[in-house]
Amino acid sequence: MSTRSRLTRAANQRLGARHRITIRLGMAAVAIVVAACGSSTSTGASSAGGASSASGTPSASGSATRPWMDSSKTVDQRVAALLSQMTLDEKIGQMTQIEIGGVDPAGTASALLGSVLSGGDGNPKGVDNTAQNWYAMVKSYQDAATGTRLGIPILYGADMVHGDSHMTGTTVFPHNVGLGATHDAALLQQVCQVTATEMYASGVRWTFGPVVAVPQDVRWGRTYEGYSENTDLVSQLGSSCLEGLQGTSLTDANTVVADPKHFLGDGGTAFGSSQAQGPNGPYLLDQGVDQMSDAQITSLFLPPYQAAIKNGARIIMTTFSSTQSGGKVTGDKHWITDVLKSQLGFTGFVVSDWGAIDQIAPGDYTASVKAAINAGEDMAMVPDNYQKFQSTLKGLVASGDVPQSRIDDAVTRILRVKLEMGLFENPMPPAGNWGNVGSAADRAVASKAVSESAVLLKTGPNVLPVASGSSVLLAGVGADDIGIASGGWTLSWQGQAGNVTTGTTLKAALSAKLGSQLDYNATGDFNAGTHAAVGIVVVAERPYAEGVGDSATLQLPAGDLAVIDKEKPMVDKLIVVIISGRPMMLSGITDKADAVVEAWLPGTEGEGLADVLLGAKPFTGTTPYTWPKTPDDAPRTGKSACQDAVYPYGYGLDTAGKLLGPAAC
Repeated sequence: MSTRSRLTRAANQRLGARHRITIRLGMAAVAIVVAACGSSTSTGASSAGGASSASGTPSASGSATRPWMDSSKTVDQRVAALLSQMTLDEKIGQMTQIEIGGVDPAGTASALLGSVLSGGDGNPKGVDNTAQNWYAMVKSYQDAATGTRLGIPILYGADMVHGDSHMTGTTVFPHNVGLGATHDAALLQQVCQVTATEMYASGVRWTFGPVVAVPQDVRWGRTYEGYSENTDLVSQLGSSCLEGLQGTSLTDANTVVADPKHFLGDGGTAFGSSQAQGPNGPYLLDQGVDQMSDAQITSLFLPPYQAAIKNGARIIMTTFSSTQSGGKVTGDKHWITDVLKSQLGFTGFVVSDWGAIDQIAPGDYTASVKAAINAGEDMAMVPDNYQKFQSTLKGLVASGDVPQSRIDDAVTRILRVKLEMGLFENPMPPAGNWGNVGSAADRAVASKAVSESAVLLKTGPNVLPVASGSSVLLAGVGADDIGIASGGWTLSWQGQAGNVTTGTTLKAALSAKLGSQLDYNATGDFNAGTHAAVGIVVVAERPYAEGVGDSATLQLPAGDLAVIDKEKPMVDKLIVVIISGRPMMLSGITDKADAVVEAWLPGTEGEGLADVLLGAKPFTGTTPYTWPKTPDDAPRTGKSACQDAVYPYGYGLDTAGKLLGPAAC
């Protein structure tokens, strides 16, 4: 999702100094602000009847006057009791989701918000980016929400797309492209269990994932967010992750509610069909048009959602993309209500993507809101101007353009999920579980995922594993850079180069195992006359996210490729390791290297990659995507396995050169 949480100057003016001071001073200052302002509502109703404890947990005595707080009643009974007491403003508030850059805790109460999110850059401001400070930030918003007249807790969400990758010190797993290369459903469940545990410690209970896109063109900048081009594999791995995140009950400790996305056709847009603009210019595929029939869209993209619903999905996010038949899916009743809710029987709630409602009828906001809500969107990720959204929707209800029954259905779905999660009883997880973040056990799971995800594309006799006692020259900026190894959606929306968080780079892992046998130079500028038995060169895409990463060329940086030429004369055998979010063009690599390893975007635990290079673990990964011959060959829909391809889906080798799947094309 396009969650860019950069505060605009206008937003800063709206929030004023009080918000900025609150974030800087932390939870205690927030409590003062909320006590002064948090009980007000847009209806002007009194907050008397909304008794709550200092922790934000409603008091037991409140259940007599607020039957929705009575946990002995069924979820449906509690929803009905609460809905009957809600004003239209309170209902529309529940349908509104705002990013923290657009609202402070007091605003959460006055706007009666149903949800608050942190965008890709929505980390705590003015304090260290730790689990403890995340918890304080989330709690400040939750305390404001539970202090309102009806005491309805918010759902706080964030994009935790490869571990809890917003915070420093967490375990950052390989992106989904690497997890897809493992073809290991049990491992995926374990990865997502760890993610849930680390999120829970930070107070965040809703992750915008798993991504269950089925990318058909690797030029798309979100390819790495998808497990595979293969629908069956995506269905299997997406459901395994969902089960890991949600556990057996959403009321259990260390569970979070998942959000399979983006419904429907995500990954099928045609090159050149996007009208969206990003920070670096126009997008090429992202937010474009699926130029396919509805039957093709159903066959390719619907099964992962069927599997997710079967395995307990309670929230689903819709796509920015359009179809030829219905335009923007965000406003398409056929897909959201007729297919998702009616045919598939989805009883949870549907949330739109970041500002996606605005794109339905550009320039006509009222028409856009009308189309989205009537299509079946239950919660709107606005994400900032909530006053405009709420007043527009209220006007549409008053005019009859949005039926009251549609509002009640949306709010019923949202409240049902909150009650299923136990948020009314426990709005916040227990504090103090910071030790669960980035533990040795969690990092061991990530290291295993890195080892299983690495794909050996080419090898020759006696190249891998690196023989014990061999001298090794290591080069390439990506060999010693956690930010590059982790890619986008790591600490920030676009990610960035540099050792931005705790972890082990490939260079550090190899150094720990090889000691003085290893010599590293990022640019390959070793001393004249240097020679070694083995050379390892890391070539890497630089971090990007979403349409910013749309690529017409699929080219790796020329400077990285030049290091291959520098190092090759200095070594007996040359190994090239590729760090990338998708298959890249291999010219200047496979013709010069004795072995080629695709490492995808491995995250923080580089020892998993060192393990396969040194033989501590075998190569078992196979390609989750077909490897195109040229960028123009990237679209795969309707093509045979080796048509326009270098390597087919499922290709990989072991160190002896034995095929782990189909042969190269």
